[in-house]
This record gives sequence, C-alpha cells and structure tokens, in this order.
Amino acid sequence: MPSPKLIRFGTDGWRAIIADEYTFENVRYCADGVARYLKASGLAERGLVVGYDTRFASEDFAAATAEVVAAHGIDVWLFDRPAPTPVACHAVVAKKTGGAVMITASHNPARYNGFKYKTEVGGSAPPEVVSQIEAGLDAAQTEALTGSREQGAGSRDRKGQVRSFDPVPAYLESLRGLVDVGALRDAGFTVVYDAMHAAGAGILGRLIEGEGAARPPVSTPGGLKAGATSGQRTRLIELRGERNPAFPGMTSPEPITRNLSGLAERVVAEGAAVGLATDGDADRLGVIDERGGFVDQLQTFALLCYYLLEYRGMRGPLVRSLTSTRMVDKLGKLYGVDVHETPVGFKFLGPKMMETAAIAAGEESGGYAFAGHVPERDGVYSGLLFLDLIARSGKKPSELVQELYAKVGQHYYNRIDVHLDAATRDAAIARAAAANPPELAGVRVVSKDTFDGFRFELGDKGWVLLRPSGTEPLLRVYTETTEKGLVEPLLRAGKAVAGL
Repeated sequence: MPSPKLIRFGTDGWRAIIADEYTFENVRYCADGVARYLKASGLAERGLVVGYDTRFASEDFAAATAEVVAAHGIDVWLFDRPAPTPVACHAVVAKKTGGAVMITASHNPARYNGFKYKTEVGGSAPPEVVSQIEAGLDAAQTEALTGSREQGAGSRDRKGQVRSFDPVPAYLESLRGLVDVGALRDAGFTVVYDAMHAAGAGILGRLIEGEGAARPPVSTPGGLKAGATSGQRTRLIELRGERNPAFPGMTSPEPITRNLSGLAERVVAEGAAVGLATDGDADRLGVIDERGGFVDQLQTFALLCYYLLEYRGMRGPLVRSLTSTRMVDKLGKLYGVDVHETPVGFKFLGPKMMETAAIAAGEESGGYAFAGHVPERDGVYSGLLFLDLIARSGKKPSELVQELYAKVGQHYYNRIDVHLDAATRDAAIARAAAANPPELAGVRVVSKDTFDGFRFELGDKGWVLLRPSGTEPLLRVYTETTEKGLVEPLLRAGKAVAGL
C-alpha cells in the first residue's frame, strides 16, 4: 500500500503549489479532517462557513470542500463571491457556526493556493485544533488508500445543506459600527487603495464612498486634515481592482515596499493623504505616506497602538509577536498597559488577545487585530483605523511617524527572505542553533533564545532573529534597531550566523 502524502498546516493553514500537491483530492482530505474535527468537538450542529479568494480555481476548491463537509451531515454556508479572510471570520461570529474554511494562500506567489481553518470564535486555529484536523485528514487518506471507506462519506441519517450567501454586507455593517465612516467620508481626503488584484477589491470603496447624506466637514484637532480640502468629500482611488490570479507585476500579492511602487507614484501624483494596500486575502495592511514613502509594518502597528492609547484614550493590554516592534513595549510603559509576546502567527496572538482582553494584537507581516472585532487580522479594518488616526490627529503619515518617535525613540526595521532547498535550509538552521556569537556587526550580543527561531538580543541597540518560515521554503532574517546605519550590517551578520 502506498504511503499517504503528508499534509501539514504551517503558521496559518496548509499551502502548496496548485496541481502539484494542491489538488482536489488533497483539499478533500483537508475538508474531511475538518468535518471529523467538528463532529468530535460537538460543533457539527452549528455548521461551517466556506469562503474563497480570487486565486485560480478558488471557488472550485471551495465547492469541493463544501461537498465533503455536507456529506458528513454538516450544513455549510458557502460564499457566493470571492471575499477577504476576515469576512469569513466575521461570518462565523455572525452566524454562530462551528468555524470556517477559507480557500486562500494569502500573500504567497500565484502558483500556490491554500486551506485556512478558523475556529468558532472567528480566529486562527490554535495548535491543539490543528493537530486534531491533521489527525482526521490522515485517517481519511489512509481509509481512502485502503478502500476501507469512501472519502467524504459521512452521516447515514442526512446530508448537510449547502447554502450560498453573500458575506460582505453584514461585514461592512459591522465595520460601520466600529468606525465613524461618515466622518471619514466628510474628511476631504484623497485615498489611494491598491487591491493587488485580490480579495479586497471593492470593499474599502463601499465603505468610504458608500451611500449616506452629505454632512458638513468634521472639525478635528490640528485644523484641516492631511490631504484634505475644506468642504470636499473623501475620494478613494482603487488600483489593481480586477481579479487576476497571475498577480502581474508582483512576485506575490504582499503589501510591502517592492510591490507598491505604483501605489507610491499614484499617491504623490494625486496629492493623496495616504496609500493603503491589502494582500491576497486582505488580512494584511501596507501603508504609503503622503510623500510616497513606505510606512513599514512595525511603524504601522506601533502607530495603531498609539492611536488607540493617545487619540481614543483606550487602556488595555497589547499583544505582539516576537518579530514585531519593541516600540509597543515602550508605549506600554508610557501608558501603563501590559504587553504580551507570542510566537509568530495569529494562532498564538488571537488566543492571547482573548485571554488578556487586549485592545490590539499585531505581527511583523502586517496583520493587526483589535478589540470589539474578530480576534484575527483584518487589513480593511486596520486601514480604516489608520484613516481615523489621520483624521483625528490632523497630521500627515510622515508627521505621525515623527510624533511616535518623539515618544519612543527612532526604530528601524527590515527583513530578508532567503529561499533555500530543504537540505540547505536544514543545514543553515543547524548552524544557527549552534551559533553563540559574542557580537553581530560590532554590537555585543547580550543573550540568545529559541522562543521561536533563534533570537539574538543586542541590548538597547535592538535584536536579530533567524526563523524558518512556517508556510514557505525559506529562512527569514529580521532585525529592528535604534540605529539606522545598523540595519543592513545586522541582516548580513544574521545571514552569516547561518552560513549563508
């Protein structure tokens, strides 16, 4: 008997190359694993949401997933159109289902697709849930190979119903209850939004340029708002809003500086207040300032935390992954709130956010979550909050970064992704595990830990981290430092630690 192909979930779900490992057969095994988990955990009666993004054949993989789950006697709510992952998370909470499957490979290259599972609270599946789903799909594979059970076979009593629905209106209504969208419409901004040919297309526009009676401009501290003209309505310009699974012009639909040159140029040309971008499934946010400069992910998360603490007067814990910014720790001290650190992934951040009643959680990749919403990343909601920060402060994004630095000091960040074959990556990881350098780029190493990867603490100068990706065949090297000139030397030193 041939051995089943091992399918394992990474940081957030399972991802593989379409038509290689990502096949209808393997997606059905994953769906079978989810159905078995729902039944074993007593959640099957609540049903399941199944959603999909704009990648190649995502709607077909979603339909196959729904078919398998329904064969187990579980009702399914199936998207009738591509939509962001946070829309699926919201639908779980709104419909009180047992969870959601989202067919997406998020920010991965176009040849990938993926399978994410969200729990009954609308957040990423923690390790204990993932292990149960993996055990179920392993069993389904084995049974199919031995002929002991037909794949997808379920309840003899009934077959679950598959209901098609539009998940977007309820999601938009929820966001309107969290942010004063009317005030943003009246602010007179020009906002340029890059949908990256992906699932976020049209969503932000329906919020910012939606229906509603015109109202007088809202006054905010600092006078006329950045990028605004008195009496004008906010204008949103959407780029790359057409579905294109090839994601032309991008290695992958990730809202980072190398993919946002067109957005930066348009922001400057339009005299816009800000540029926003979301990734393949719109759970991550990228920001371009009014001058066309990239506001990196660590600056963005720190600014959003600062916005909650300073401009909205909120108090409560903050949660960050170990790859995110220490500026959040300094904000915590200034405002008297606790800061909690987790390994990478919202499967850790989300539960910690709920456990501590945190007001915000964020990771280095550009995913941020906030109290009152789902305990999961949401690029669209994060973008709305960034717009609200500009409106409330009356300041341009570049001015807000300087305001933040006046509070916590200057911090500089970068990351490099080193693509390696399995053998080379394993050797690099072994070298990093054995390494105990006294210094990196001339900066003394204070300590090393293996909390999630291999982290070298540099005292008040910052940190360097080497970590294998949980979803892609690569090793990542990260650094955040208080000296701009140290960023590139520290990244090179991090690679050298791994012999690269």
